[in-house]
Amino acid sequence: MPGQVNWVEIPAADTAKARAFYGALFNWGTSEFDGDYHVIDNGPDGAIIPAEDGFSHPRVYFATDDIDASVNRLHELGGHSEDVSTVPGIGRIAHCHDDQGIPFSLYEPAPQS
Repeated sequence: MPGQVNWVEIPAADTAKARAFYGALFNWGTSEFDGDYHVIDNGPDGAIIPAEDGFSHPRVYFATDDIDASVNRLHELGGHSEDVSTVPGIGRIAHCHDDQGIPFSLYEPAPQS
């Protein structure tokens, strides 16, 4: 459903410490997906991942049926985005900021085969 939160990424300087913290706090387990990217198994749909420059707070992904149209509309409304990128087998994403500079991301799932 467009606009629904469908993924969250929690950045951490030390993903092992973060996984231990959230595991103790919420009883979350994680599975390694790709290197230091750890999908949350029994909590919200999301992952614990390495923090990067400019990415030090949780990142929320909102669903969209048409990421190109959503990015165009975002720009019309005064927001900005990075280029849309494709994650093979997963879908397409765009990291964005609203018209007040608040970060979020858009996600369009890959077509089901």
